[in-house]
Amino acid sequence: SFSLTACDNDKESKVNVAPQKALKYSSNTTLTGRVSNKKGRIKTGIITATGSKKTIIASIELANTDKYSLTIPSGTELPIVLTFQKDKHTSSKDKLTSVVVYTSIKKYDINELTTLIAKEAKKLGGYNHRNMSMAADSTVGIPDANKTSTGFRGDPTAQYGGWH
Repeated sequence: SFSLTACDNDKESKVNVAPQKALKYSSNTTLTGRVSNKKGRIKTGIITATGSKKTIIASIELANTDKYSLTIPSGTELPIVLTFQKDKHTSSKDKLTSVVVYTSIKKYDINELTTLIAKEAKKLGGYNHRNMSMAADSTVGIPDANKTSTGFRGDPTAQYGGWH
């Protein structure tokens, strides 16, 4: 818990901000996804789910498929880091990661983009909703031909009722 102090001339006001409650799975939950890199689908390797205290929660070995399915036990606290490595000797720079910060989302692909987002969120202070959102926003580029988030390529004001 921390407090913020704001000043407006001679007036001072304090706002107490409560710490965010840690999210936990209320029941056993299955996470699924695919693993890929720039070359395409990756069909062999090891995926490990690690908790906030660096403890291994679950792991699975891919055998001739790019799809994975991991069961996360009830009561597991988020965030969870999903890490893919070709084998036990893979260097840290060659590992791919994806971070679970939402209990409602069950599909997490693991690829170079999710790895970039995770690295950026970690630089911003850790894996939480705010940092993951900011990291995704700064990492994912929108092509010049697509200036809006929904893919509308004409007059963006017309998309929202032509309010100009």
